[in-house]
This record gives sequence, C-alpha cells and structure tokens, in this order.
Amino acid sequence: MDSPTATLIGILLERVEKLIAADDLGEALHAANAAVEKAQQTLGPDLDSIDAFANTLEARGDLHRRMGNSDLARDDYRQAIDQLEDRPDRFAQIGRLHAALGAAYDVMGREDKAGEQWHRAIEFFERHEPPLMLDIAAMTNNLGFLYKSAGDLDMAETQFLRALEILHSQLGKDHEQTATVSSNLGALYQAAGFHEQSRQMHEIALETRRKLLGEEHPDTAQSHNNLALALLNTGDRAWARRHFERALADFEALGPEYHQDLEAVADNYCDFLRDEGEAHLAEVIAKRVRDVTGAAAC
Repeated sequence: MDSPTATLIGILLERVEKLIAADDLGEALHAANAAVEKAQQTLGPDLDSIDAFANTLEARGDLHRRMGNSDLARDDYRQAIDQLEDRPDRFAQIGRLHAALGAAYDVMGREDKAGEQWHRAIEFFERHEPPLMLDIAAMTNNLGFLYKSAGDLDMAETQFLRALEILHSQLGKDHEQTATVSSNLGALYQAAGFHEQSRQMHEIALETRRKLLGEEHPDTAQSHNNLALALLNTGDRAWARRHFERALADFEALGPEYHQDLEAVADNYCDFLRDEGEAHLAEVIAKRVRDVTGAAAC
C-alpha cells in the first residue's frame, strides 16, 4: 500500500474515533464506510494492505455493535478474521475480533455461538507471546456467565475461578476487576446453595470496593445488598439488616439513574422486614422509595 493511501485511511479512522467521542454515530458510520471502501479498493497480497482492510473492518464492526447493528458487526468481524488468516503477528487482534464477534452473538441471543467465539479468543490470547492474561480473564468471566445462564454451575465456577486466579496474579486482590469477579462468584455460589462460600466472596468484594471506590459508589452499594442476602442465608439477620439499610441509603443518594437498583434493594429489604414481623416499617420504607422513584416499590 502506498503512503498517501495509508495516510488517508488513518485520517478516516481518526475521524471515526472523533465522531464517536462526540456521539455523532451516524456521521461516524459514513466515515467508517469510507475507510472500508478505500482499504478494499487498494487491497492486494501485501500484508500492509491486508492489515489496513482488517483494521477498517474492525473499526466499523465496533461501531455497528455500538449502534445495535449486531448482524452487520458480525459480518465485519468475520471478514476481518478471514483476512488475517491466523497470522502469528496478529494473534492479539484476531483474539480481539473473536471476542467482539462473541459479544455480537451474545446480544443476538446466540449464546452457543458467543461461547464458541470466546473460546476461540482465548486460544489466540494464549498463543500470543507473551500470553494476554487480562484478556483471557475477561473471556473466562464472560464464559462463566454463559455457563451459569445455561445451568452448568460447575463449568461456570471453573471459568470464574480461572478469571479470579489471573486477576489476583496480574492485578492483585485490591483491584476493581478482582472485586467484580469475586462478586460474580458470590452470586454463583448463592445460586448453587453454597451460602458460606457466597458470603465470603461478597465480603471480599465489599471490602475491596469500600477501599477503592468509597461508600458512595453504585458497586459498593450493590455489594452491601449482595452481602445482606448472603448473610440471611447464613443466619446473620441483624448484620444483614445493617447492610440492607446501607445499600438503600446509598442508592437513594445516587439519584434517578439508580432508581431501578433502589427499587430492587427496597424489595429485598421489605421482604426481610415482613419476615421479621415489622410490616409497618416495611410500608414506611415502601412509601419512602415511592416518593423518590414514583414507582410502586415493595
């Protein structure tokens, strides 16, 4: 590929990024289409032109996915993967394309295809020198959700545990991503009936989020709610109550964007209060949440 053409494609891709940042997705798509067309016009057997074409397809695929055009994103990702033909110098990009293709299938409700692509992504991330461990962790976390949704809790645990092991090794225990996978494991153990394990994972997630994010953060508030539910299952009702109250107060303070989370916590807390024989207080909480959200909480 000649230098002027490479420069033009670079300018067009930079324009795509700039327009996306400005939330002008329609115009960004026109720029992405132009970049793909120019790269395709000059496509030849040389690696530079092949790489340029794959890069423009990936950029347009990402934009299509952002716009909700999952089928068009799928087609761009597939074509880009075909262009790169398992080249060792492109393992990182090929893995990234399989990961994105899996995400497109996931949105389309094709969990089987999503899982296939995420496994393929892991293969390429593992073959990269050195292996791209954080990318592997992201894929195993995704697979954990897929297996959990399919009811295969053992395989879900295997995937989540691998993600947790990698994140502990690469980022340490006091990191947001580590806390997220700990929380995912807590939810899995709760669904499987392993309540003591669930409690421990939610405690770990909450401790990390408090340290890194502070109390007035939605992830911390969600961890309070998750831990409260785990505590109920292990018989610590007084402690569960304190965490419900903390979650409720935090989501109230976070504003309208988190009203749905506030309503979910209120439902859990009201159920708890009724079980405790405090129906009147449950109605007080329900009214308080209705006044904030305008919804029929509890």
